[in-house]
Amino acid sequence: MIPAWLGIALVGVAIASASSLLSSRDIKWFKRQRRPDWLTFEFAIPVVWTVVFICGGWSAYIVWQQTQSWWLMAGYVWLELLIVSYTPVMCKMQSLRVGTAIGAAGFGFGLLLAWLVAQVDMVAFLLLLPYLLWSPVGTLITWQMAQLNPGR
Repeated sequence: MIPAWLGIALVGVAIASASSLLSSRDIKWFKRQRRPDWLTFEFAIPVVWTVVFICGGWSAYIVWQQTQSWWLMAGYVWLELLIVSYTPVMCKMQSLRVGTAIGAAGFGFGLLLAWLVAQVDMVAFLLLLPYLLWSPVGTLITWQMAQLNPGR
């Protein structure tokens, strides 16, 4: 039997690999978009997302150890699917507004999942805070990029 922590990590990596669906055309489109002047830390965004995913997986592991709830695990999977779909869907559709909508939907679902997780374990809830703090920032960046790149 595979340990729960390894299963959770493997599912997370499998879902995260969806970001590899980007073509060079998609990446070029995104790089051409203007960014807000205050976005001086774009280089650190991959590190932020790495921390968010590690904390989310750890949170899922704690919840699984306490509940063995497939429903809550489905919630974690759904949240990761929303997070990971942001870049490929936005870039394939070449729409920053779509990216903003996905970011907002992810934050809303993340709040619901965090509320459910808080009923189970406070540490697991706290491990979702990096996502809940970062998601609105990322969504705001995308929204402001849409304002800076009208008609694109």
